[in-house]
Amino acid sequence: MSDFVPHHLSIASEHTTGNRGAGRLFLLPGSDGRARRIAERFAKREVIPSDRQLNVHLGQLASDDLVVDVGAVATGMGCPSLDIVVTELIRLGARLFLRVGTAGSLQPGVVRVGDLVIATGAVRDEATSDAYAPREFPAVADPDLVRSLERAAERCGLGEHTFRGLVHSKDSLFGREFHVGPRAAANQEYMRQLAEMGALASEMETAHLLVLAGVHRGDALPLSRARALAGAIRCGAVLAIIGDDRPFAEPELVARAEEGAIDVALAGTLELFRWLFSGA
Repeated sequence: MSDFVPHHLSIASEHTTGNRGAGRLFLLPGSDGRARRIAERFAKREVIPSDRQLNVHLGQLASDDLVVDVGAVATGMGCPSLDIVVTELIRLGARLFLRVGTAGSLQPGVVRVGDLVIATGAVRDEATSDAYAPREFPAVADPDLVRSLERAAERCGLGEHTFRGLVHSKDSLFGREFHVGPRAAANQEYMRQLAEMGALASEMETAHLLVLAGVHRGDALPLSRARALAGAIRCGAVLAIIGDDRPFAEPELVARAEEGAIDVALAGTLELFRWLFSGA
């Protein structure tokens, strides 16, 4: 176990263990309120509070064929906050992360409020990851986790409302996405170009999460050992679309979209471990 002592989370390395050596999978919403809603689905739920409201919810997901050790903790708003939370989890031994977030559509003619986006990668329009990696390094989601989320969306009956592709991660909501301030025209053109190139949605955390997976990735594995339980870091994201032609939808539509993302995230977690454990 790691002897690292975190300064922001109130947990220790024993809280990141489980799942036959693969480690506990942590679901990462932006808000503590959404972390609580996720944790309400857990069995054997335990809450480890933090005076910074980085409360860690621990528990299990159970289905007819397996039990999975899971956790949920809010990462706050933006990549700097996520950097602290996820880096402390990694230094405590965690290796499996799934962002359960919200986003605005960049393809409002097709991707609408209530839809979901499974990120295959992210545009690094944020500065936090520059402290770790050169600009040329891509932010790419774990393909096995992407496939697990795809299967989960189909199982949840959400295949017609779930999209897969690139997302955009930014530092400034109001400047970059909502075009506030003296650089409004330049920001509007930037976002137009992203949309033209097929980016599906815009949010504020996924890119750095995916870069951190590369920074701390562990040893490369051949396909014959793709199901290895220990070592490799796997990161992904499923995003609820809460804005399309309008910046933000009505609260009841936002809540419904978030519940869909939670459904797919939890089902995707079970799908991932069915695949991992099948090779154990």
